[in-house]
Amino acid sequence: MLKNKLNNKQITIGSWITIGNTAVAEILAKAGFDWLVVDIEHSTISIDRVGELIRVIDLAGVTPLVRLTFNDPHLIKRVMDAGAHGIIVPMVNSEKDAMDAVAATRYPPIGIRGVGLARAQGYGVNFTDYFEWQKDGPVVIVQIEHQSALKNLEEIFSVSGVDGFIIGPYDLSCSLGIPGDFDHPDFIDAMKYIHTTSTKLDKPGGLHIVEPDIAKLKESISLGYSFIAYSVDFRMLDEAARNGISSIK
Repeated sequence: MLKNKLNNKQITIGSWITIGNTAVAEILAKAGFDWLVVDIEHSTISIDRVGELIRVIDLAGVTPLVRLTFNDPHLIKRVMDAGAHGIIVPMVNSEKDAMDAVAATRYPPIGIRGVGLARAQGYGVNFTDYFEWQKDGPVVIVQIEHQSALKNLEEIFSVSGVDGFIIGPYDLSCSLGIPGDFDHPDFIDAMKYIHTTSTKLDKPGGLHIVEPDIAKLKESISLGYSFIAYSVDFRMLDEAARNGISSIK
């Protein structure tokens, strides 16, 4: 169970899905990843297709997560009812942002989520079991990707129900006024501060290694990150295709 692994600081490796085809989800789910993220922030995947992708990932025994378009309780309710085991929330910049995200995954009196019967609840058959699970079961990963989040980092990481974080390097660098310049001292300082704060508060964290780069994957593990997204479907496809063709041209 991903939540237990996060709590125990075990290294987990996942990947990102932006191509809304169930075959892609099945291929990646059978590749050995611990979790897969259906990304609806930067893709054209529709809500009905989200449900199909979650189903394929879940039935393959891999943890399905959804990266939201934004911190919207109505959207969170829909993806959780579709069977997502958790969410990745973009642009969490304050304690309130984090608290709102957690509350949207839980039913009252713990949270604010409306109660419905869908795939997550076994279409009604497993509602009692699901009701018990949702009290502490949903995985909530906050994205740290804006300089304003740095000012509130300790408060964000201290929110009960926040299981971990993942850094959004491109957005973070843009907010610092140095888009894509990951070698800039300001970006390096921000990364160090996030790492130091997470270590201090014992909060597991991760990175998204966009390019399928094994060396960077190993490096991120050596740096102490434990929730690591390895590449994304379209980059793996593009990289394999280009490398194959370039080797014979």
